[in-house]
Amino acid sequence: MNIRNCKECGKLFQYDGISKICFRCRKKDDEDFRRVKDYLYENPKEIVTVVAEETEVSEDKILRYLREGRLEIVGDNPGILLDCESCGKAIRSGRYCDQCAHDIERGLKSGFERQEKSSKDRSKNRMYITEMKKNRK
Repeated sequence: MNIRNCKECGKLFQYDGISKICFRCRKKDDEDFRRVKDYLYENPKEIVTVVAEETEVSEDKILRYLREGRLEIVGDNPGILLDCESCGKAIRSGRYCDQCAHDIERGLKSGFERQEKSSKDRSKNRMYITEMKKNRK
């Protein structure tokens, strides 16, 4: 059993491996998200400060929703700005621009491919050595 403190309210809760906040805070967070989403659906070009005032949801939460990819900036909205965490280019949602995300993905894939190749090479060497031992007898 894994028990942690909720990042929002500080109360103890049983950690499910998914969220760092308790069930009550997660439910409130989902309600806040729905309010922001509904407001932005009706007012797509509104700036963050106005959205925060009208929905009574903090600007930090709204920006977190954008970073998580739950919301996306529509059109050329100058009121909401997100920057790629790698290159600083303006983005609409998430943490990285398409190019940086592709580069990160390619780097991870190449690392896994090298690891798979080296493990295959080791297994070949082991089998070769085993065959050599059998031939000696």
